Amino acid sequence: MNDVLSVTGLTRSFKQGGAVIEVLRGVDLRVGPGEIVALLGPSGSGKSTLLQAVGLLEGGFEGSIEIAGEQAARLDNDGRTRLRRDAIGFVYQFHHLLPDFSAAENVVLPQLIAGKPREDGEARAESLLGALGLSQRLTHKPSQLSGGEQQRVAVARALANAPALILADEPTGNLDEATADVVLAEFLRLVRGEGAAALVATHNERLAAKMDRVVRLHEGRLGV
Repeated sequence: MNDVLSVTGLTRSFKQGGAVIEVLRGVDLRVGPGEIVALLGPSGSGKSTLLQAVGLLEGGFEGSIEIAGEQAARLDNDGRTRLRRDAIGFVYQFHHLLPDFSAAENVVLPQLIAGKPREDGEARAESLLGALGLSQRLTHKPSQLSGGEQQRVAVARALANAPALILADEPTGNLDEATADVVLAEFLRLVRGEGAAALVATHNERLAAKMDRVVRLHEGRLGV
């Protein structure tokens, strides 16, 4: 079975003053269907830069990125937007929920953008949020939810369109340890239940050990 994510020779550098700073130095990475991979590294190691590249959020990279069988370099802006919308789900350290919308509405909205009927979107939102223990919080706005609950909504939103690939950047980094453990366990259970692949950036060795495989990013190079 083909990899969901295939990255080959990915490089990224920045000019700062008269110097060139190499953030990514020839990164090769594969993530298979249903596989959850921890991207481990300290702050400043390039984890977020790698996720931005894989998520098609920034240009300026050299190398090959293939997602769900599509080569990103062959796509125009509209094609990249479509692939990002249909094949990739994002979870960030901060939930970035829309404050004026309920938990359910935050999960329905990306489905409406993808062209799904509202009724189907609402059913999907209720199912995902229920699986995360939020059945009684569907109509609550983010300000009425705890930090852990808000991050659960963000996880449901990332999975709303049944993407092939989930990208998570320190998804529990803004939570206390006990809450982080609970949210990560629910994230892993739900992602596995959905059959999605995931690349999860973290600096936490203990959390990384809970995933299927760990790769380490150090000075722009990937190892194990």
